[in-house]
Amino acid sequence: MSPTAPFLPAVDRAAFAVALADRLRRRGVPVGLTAAQDFVSALAVSPPATRTALYWTARVTLVRDQPQLARFDEVFDAVFGEALLSVDPNARRDGHGTPSPARDDAHAPLPAGASGDPVDGPGLPWVTLPPVVAAAEHGEEYVLTVPQRLPTDLAGAVDTPFEQLGEQEAELLGRWLETALTQWPTRRSRRYAVRPGGHRVAIRETVARARRTGWEPVRLVRTGPVDRPRRVVVLCDVSRSMQAQAVAYLHLMRALALTTHAEVFAFATSLTRLTTVLAHRSAETAFEEATQRVVDRFGGTRIAHCLEALLASHHGGTLRGAIVLIASDGWDGDPPERLAAAMSRLRRRAHTVIWLNPRASAPGFAPRTTTMTAALPHVDLLLPADTFATLLRVPGEIARLAGDKSRTARRRPALRRPAPASG
Repeated sequence: MSPTAPFLPAVDRAAFAVALADRLRRRGVPVGLTAAQDFVSALAVSPPATRTALYWTARVTLVRDQPQLARFDEVFDAVFGEALLSVDPNARRDGHGTPSPARDDAHAPLPAGASGDPVDGPGLPWVTLPPVVAAAEHGEEYVLTVPQRLPTDLAGAVDTPFEQLGEQEAELLGRWLETALTQWPTRRSRRYAVRPGGHRVAIRETVARARRTGWEPVRLVRTGPVDRPRRVVVLCDVSRSMQAQAVAYLHLMRALALTTHAEVFAFATSLTRLTTVLAHRSAETAFEEATQRVVDRFGGTRIAHCLEALLASHHGGTLRGAIVLIASDGWDGDPPERLAAAMSRLRRRAHTVIWLNPRASAPGFAPRTTTMTAALPHVDLLLPADTFATLLRVPGEIARLAGDKSRTARRRPALRRPAPASG
């Protein structure tokens, strides 16, 4: 055998590393899985040709603290029968004390691990272990158990109805709702920006680039329209019939105000704007100010009156081309004809009108109130909203509905004015 031949021929590196790590753990040297994997990788990259090389490979990868060196030397000495280095502090500090070639020769016989050593337990597996083909035998007291996978606090409260949520759960789900609203429909603005696939040629940018090529427009700079998030307007019912859902809907309104810069309003018998209040950085402060500002909460409901007030105010312009979310159970004290007229005006201004009804998730739901029946013909989509899981489906449904409406508009032929008759 040549002097450069491996010191441990035909050894199962993984079994050797695991056995040595186990022996070290029994002696109080903490060896983790990462250290054992590093030891196996080091043996594969640089197979040790001598005991000294094996010692330093194991010591560098398996020992992390200086007080553990003495125990490591004891285990290594017990495994190999003879101490590789002297256990004195000088040998551990500067690496002196390398044994003579007679002891460190590659032709030295392997230690007899099967016969045992001063350290408790059998020796290390020096050769590849045979595969285990027999089934494992267990005693009568052995019971096969499967670890129970419990949901997190967030996942366990997603499908909980709003009336059963505690204050901490509502706050946790509110923060999750803020991070989950990442996709929203966009609209094409009047601004243009440089875009490789644009359909317009930017004259100024093309001429400026042509200065580098002798005023020859070798490459055309193209521009395309800039897409912006579509405006969102949220109207939330805070009457007595919506008391259980008020806190959850306030979290939805705050998430939309922070992520999409939505205009949010609360209504019962009157309309209250909460955009600047709910956009506060602190959720607790935002809800306290919103509670103080909404003076008619948990009272009656006048949906038609509040919609008319919004359409007549200077905030009515925000409804043009916007996505309007109305969160209410449909109970209204105004006549249904008045609500139908207000919803018709709202529908002509808005791009999409979506109604969130917490009672729509009940099996076999059908609108039984006259006001809800009067409002439905002017609503693009009716969605249930009794849990946070249903609230998270709202952005996806809005994106799908907005995409369908855009494709329908593109397929619709353009209206042409008739040519004037010749005199």
